[in-house]
Amino acid sequence: MSAIEFSHVGKTYTGARGRLRALDDVSFAIEPGEFFGLLGPNGAGKTTLISILAGLARATEGHVTVMGHDVVDDYAAARKALGIVPQELVFDPFFSVRETLRIQSGYFGVTGNDAWIDEVLAELGLADKAQANMRQLSGGMKRRVLVAQALVHRPPVIVLDEPTAGVDVELRQTLWRFIARLNREGHTVLLTTHYLEEAEALCGRIAMLKQGRVVALDRTSALLAGRASTMLRFKTDDALPASVSAQSRVTGRIVQLKAHDAEEVESLLATLRAAGVKVEDLEIGRADLEDVFLEIMSGAGASR
Repeated sequence: MSAIEFSHVGKTYTGARGRLRALDDVSFAIEPGEFFGLLGPNGAGKTTLISILAGLARATEGHVTVMGHDVVDDYAAARKALGIVPQELVFDPFFSVRETLRIQSGYFGVTGNDAWIDEVLAELGLADKAQANMRQLSGGMKRRVLVAQALVHRPPVIVLDEPTAGVDVELRQTLWRFIARLNREGHTVLLTTHYLEEAEALCGRIAMLKQGRVVALDRTSALLAGRASTMLRFKTDDALPASVSAQSRVTGRIVQLKAHDAEEVESLLATLRAAGVKVEDLEIGRADLEDVFLEIMSGAGASR
């Protein structure tokens, strides 16, 4: 039995501007105990897929199950098996942190779990905020409470929808340490994120969505190995020659260039020297997940 299974899921929105195909025949399964990444650019369909999984939207075609429970026909059981950390900061301003977690537990019929609540608070750095009112907390602390709410009923499946967007380094480290522990203990984790270095470090397998379709689905190591190439990274203030600029990725002063072998590396560096480009802090390494992601999203080498 899969922890999560999407089977031929489609979603079409109809409005004044016509029909929008948000998801198109999406099928993949996540096995129990996996740490799985769902990646894609804005508008790719990630949030729609998560909304269908959570029961907040209904698929036009196909079906979705959580621990064998259909999210439509057996909604209560499916939802109880899920702990979802949403993108938005949604909270009730009239309760303390502890009261919020007790109320959340009650939604799932869980009582007498103060020991687990204390453990979650401690793991997420919220122990000293237990009696604080929710409206008194900073944005980062509210984000921690959202994570605690998702975990308070000990769900076997944890869904993290952009959990570290806009948060500080301390929270990111705290969150990943706790989530990694839960994953080691057998919890299944589904992560959506724009921080591709997080996905590369954490996820054993990854699916990539583009325009509502799965364009890549494989183990993280296989995605990297299948497209691994030499990457030149350097800094410069000079304009790149046209032949180099056309194949480079530039972020501020940082230039990244892909080369297939040592001969091409030498050729690129010779071209830069001939054009009078001053190269600083040159690094030569392997492609990372961001390189693979951009290659797939540009339409090169999509795999299923």
